[in-house]
Amino acid sequence: MKEIRYPSLEVAEKLLQKSEAKNPGAWIEHSRYTAFVCERIAQYCPHLDKEKAYLLGLLHDIGRYVGVVSERHLLEGYLLCHENGWDEVARICVTHSYMLQDITSSIGVWDVSDEDYQLMKIVIETSEYNDYDRLVQLADALALPTGVCIIEKRLVDVVLRYGFHPHTIARWRKTFEIKNYFEAIMGLSIYQVLCEPTEIPELVF
Repeated sequence: MKEIRYPSLEVAEKLLQKSEAKNPGAWIEHSRYTAFVCERIAQYCPHLDKEKAYLLGLLHDIGRYVGVVSERHLLEGYLLCHENGWDEVARICVTHSYMLQDITSSIGVWDVSDEDYQLMKIVIETSEYNDYDRLVQLADALALPTGVCIIEKRLVDVVLRYGFHPHTIARWRKTFEIKNYFEAIMGLSIYQVLCEPTEIPELVF
């Protein structure tokens, strides 16, 4: 029997609800909008499973359940999911922040031990990125806590909170490269896809 390396939707939803009780905040709605974007784009990509895409988007920031932290949320998400046998989700918890696949491109603060930093370095450098990694990276750049937005708005939001970093421009370029990649697969603009009628409210373009 094929091993399933991600949870059911019911389990994922319950986990997010428990996490919200431990650390309520804007990250919960951001996670839901990220999941929506992942699912919507996956619907137009024949090689992707929309339910799996939704789950990976929903849990990409799950490490924030521990409280208000910076890069530690990557580690905590990785450990939590790895312990549950959700290897693909564990990887996404880390790779969603590293489209450049270089730990020095981090825009946050490494509020972890030296040993944990080395663990994250290994995960980042040895992971074989696939289109689910790239999809969550793109969706993360399209989702504010208040709704889906154009990429430029999200990028400015991040800079206002974290400031400019030596890798900021390279990260921006990679984000647009990923956007172009998925648009080529779909034959549509991501904004065409996301602006179609939906039950998700407050698309803030």
